[in-house]
Amino acid sequence: MQKWTRQNCPQKALVDAAEDALEYAYSPYSHFQVGAALLDDHGVIWSGCNIENAAFSPGTCAERTALYKAVSEGVRSFQAIAIVGRQEGEQTLTASFTTPCGVCRQVLSEFCAKKMPVYVANGADDVVEYTLNELLPHSFGPEDLS
Repeated sequence: MQKWTRQNCPQKALVDAAEDALEYAYSPYSHFQVGAALLDDHGVIWSGCNIENAAFSPGTCAERTALYKAVSEGVRSFQAIAIVGRQEGEQTLTASFTTPCGVCRQVLSEFCAKKMPVYVANGADDVVEYTLNELLPHSFGPEDLS
């Protein structure tokens, strides 16, 4: 794990794109908005937000929205992802870091290298970098099916 301020984070533009994605979050039940921005190997940023549903389980997280958008367009290789969260109606990010849920960690592991950086930012302009492997050290992947 590494830590920066937002201004000196090597992926500041990615964190900014994740925050911009918060504007599109649909969170009428939890009132917790999440934005994600995924950087592919061609330098394209794929953004996503959480989209809730009254039946709860059909909803999807911001990280999966961004990833599925990219994959549905043929992209299969990624460099980094940034995730942020805030309470609905607030203008600043939460004081704590919003990390990917377990399902998102598993889905990311299908397409992303274990060493891929995962950046999370908070309202104090702190940014922490994890690797995907730090967040999901014992993932289940295609190599486990042989």
